[in-house]
Amino acid sequence: MMSIKAFTLVSAVERELLMGDKERVNIECVECCGRDLYVGTNDCFVYHFLLEERPVPAGPATFTATKQLQRHLGFKKPVNELRAASALNRLLVLCDNSISLVNMLNLEPVPSGARIKGAATFALNENPVSGDPFCVEVCIISVKRRTIQMFLVYEDRVQIVKEVSTAEQPLAVAVDGHFLCLALTTQYIIHNYSTGVSQDLFPYCSEERPPIVKRIGRQEFLLAGPGGLGMFATVAGISQRAPVHWSENVIGAAVSFPYVIALDDEFITVHSMLDQQQKQTLPFKEGHILQDFEGRVIVATSKGVYILVPLPLEKQIQDLLASRRVEEALVLAKGARRNIPKEKFQVMYRRILQQAGFIQFAQLQFLEAKELFRSGQLDVRELISLYPFLLPTSSSFTRSHPPLHEYADLNQLTQGDQEKMAKCKRFLMSYLNEVRSTEVANGYKEDIDTALLKLYAEADHDSLLDLLVTENFCLLTDSAAWLEKHKKYFALGLLYHYNNQDAAAVQLWVNIVNGDVQDSTRSDLYEYIVDFLTYCLDEELVWAYADWVLQKSEEVGVQVFTKRPLDEQQKNSFNPDDIIHCLKKYPKALVKYLEHLVIDKRLQKEEYHTHLAVLYLEEVLLQRASASGKGAEATETQAKLRRLLQKSDLYRVHFLLERLQGAGLPMESAILHGKLGEHEKALHILVHELQDFSAAEDYCLWCSEGRDPPHRQQLFHTLLAIYLHAGPTAHELAVAAVDLLNRHATEFDAAQVLQMLPDTWSVQLLCPFLMGAMRDSIHARRTVQVALGLARSENLIYTYDKMKLKGSSIRLSDKKLCQICQNPFCEPVFVRYPNGGLVHTHCAASRHTNPSSSSPGTRT
Repeated sequence: MMSIKAFTLVSAVERELLMGDKERVNIECVECCGRDLYVGTNDCFVYHFLLEERPVPAGPATFTATKQLQRHLGFKKPVNELRAASALNRLLVLCDNSISLVNMLNLEPVPSGARIKGAATFALNENPVSGDPFCVEVCIISVKRRTIQMFLVYEDRVQIVKEVSTAEQPLAVAVDGHFLCLALTTQYIIHNYSTGVSQDLFPYCSEERPPIVKRIGRQEFLLAGPGGLGMFATVAGISQRAPVHWSENVIGAAVSFPYVIALDDEFITVHSMLDQQQKQTLPFKEGHILQDFEGRVIVATSKGVYILVPLPLEKQIQDLLASRRVEEALVLAKGARRNIPKEKFQVMYRRILQQAGFIQFAQLQFLEAKELFRSGQLDVRELISLYPFLLPTSSSFTRSHPPLHEYADLNQLTQGDQEKMAKCKRFLMSYLNEVRSTEVANGYKEDIDTALLKLYAEADHDSLLDLLVTENFCLLTDSAAWLEKHKKYFALGLLYHYNNQDAAAVQLWVNIVNGDVQDSTRSDLYEYIVDFLTYCLDEELVWAYADWVLQKSEEVGVQVFTKRPLDEQQKNSFNPDDIIHCLKKYPKALVKYLEHLVIDKRLQKEEYHTHLAVLYLEEVLLQRASASGKGAEATETQAKLRRLLQKSDLYRVHFLLERLQGAGLPMESAILHGKLGEHEKALHILVHELQDFSAAEDYCLWCSEGRDPPHRQQLFHTLLAIYLHAGPTAHELAVAAVDLLNRHATEFDAAQVLQMLPDTWSVQLLCPFLMGAMRDSIHARRTVQVALGLARSENLIYTYDKMKLKGSSIRLSDKKLCQICQNPFCEPVFVRYPNGGLVHTHCAASRHTNPSSSSPGTRT
């Protein structure tokens, strides 16, 4: 059990003020109504005091009682009970089993002498059902055995309204509406005197200790249960709260929300109704009265009256927080909702949640702290301000006053423990990352993102780059200085870029690549710069660093021109001629760029095609001339040259032929002659100079690509003629001619070939050619026959349909209308459609579609 100071016991009426030097006078009962305090004694006196409350700034309030009046009731019995009915200005006094009505001011009995006789004890119905504001409802336990009576009490009269019999003798009663909560001899019950229905609650032995029945709220009662338990019960017979465990010898109980206060022989104990824990114990001997009156708790001995002054709930909560008892403080704060206006409570509760969050944070309970910060809608700058130098220098933030915590900064909180400090920084990183995209960040996103950047940079966290390449509100001045301090130059470049300072960003990255500053964030920073410039829209910036990237690597650097986005290429923002002029100093880059123009973009400009071919040619010649030239590389460049010469029709053929004179490149010469239509000369080079028969066949194929069959046939016949005109001694050419015929039989006119062949060649030698030619000839003839047959069949069908239509009669009258113009026929000349529709000849001439159908009809 952990204690809390919830109440302070202060004296209200001293013994001397009440009874002077009368030793035998004892207090029997008390009643309080506003500032009016009434005391009943054993010598049948009623005393009236006026209470003055004096607040003390640094402590609990004090009370001063001023005696107003005292009156003897004329009996020799003690005053057992007092109850004030302020609406009637009456005090109900139980003495000698009789309830009298006296004036609250002068304590005089009412002139009518109205009273209720035969009452052992009584209770007022604080939830009346009569609806009459000028009467109070009183429930008495009658001196008659097992009897309860209900009365209406007016200013000067009383009226009985109900009498209820019970199974056992009732000992104590409390009333709420039509419900009576009764302590019988052996048990507690709830009885509805309107319906007569009773419900047992739980057993209780009245012989061991007196029962307690206390109404604590609408339709809810507090009862002294067995085993020293304070039990709660509703009129439905159920308990909505857990019981409190108080002393076995409790003689009185009261409620001052959220506390249950119990009195025994030696102590006053205070339990919370919210968590059922005992919160405070006050020594108090010889006490025998404990009652609450409209929120004021009064306790009395036989000689004096005291008041339990509650500490303000806010003070109690702050005391709990100061003791690091977060859960108790939050439970108490939630329970205080019913006693505080809504708006004031919300403000107070948010602050309490924030304070609790900082307590949990200081104990490194980060999950709990985060939830409390969120629930309390903490201004996240309160948390950031704990970390030195994280808030921007331009921030106007000042901490809450009074402060939410006792720490100057993180160093004080962690007492210099670096491990704890690192944990706190990791928590702040996580928390800021979560809240930066929520409503919590509204209004101070710059502070949050700048702090997050500083944390990431200091911790060398991977998320630093993610923060800078996405939408952020990092303040440039603070962030730049911090990144430079921690040597995060690449990240600083990203920050410059995000703030539209691309020139500063690129210069910084160039310095890293050049080794002027050290930053190992990216090992491929040069490629990153090239990629950045490729997508950069600032032409001046690209031109400014074009030479630098090309000097580092021509093949990679040229990508700033060759891999620009398609939409920018369509705008033609970079003039190719300007780029070519720039690349003259970089031959490899120039070749790559011209390849991009000619092959990738397929620009139809003679200058680019010729320039690329010349560069290829120069490279080939250079490689051939170099004794240490790599054959594979020369072959690759030569293959590119041949491909370009074959595929392109835009370069200057004659110019290239002149450059090829004496260069020893017969294949390229042959291709160029082919471009000029000099096929025989080209084939002669391939056959006689190169003796590359497969190349000659390929030449015939690519030269005839996309051309009509006769052109291809002519090329193959020309090649065959070159093979055959070499003379009978050229054995290799004869073999090549045979192979040509046998491989490409369908490309030749067989009849013409047979006339060209030497008489000495055997049929067996040309068997594949002859078989292919025969098969092709037969296939062609049969295809023609099939087509002819199909045409005849179709014609026969049309002829039949026509005769069928001519065989039917057509009736034409002046009432028949043309289906196109809707006018009658004036002469027996018309056009008839297959569906039977008739139209004028001139209408049919102007419209060739069926008037009743979307498809054309055939006229008959």
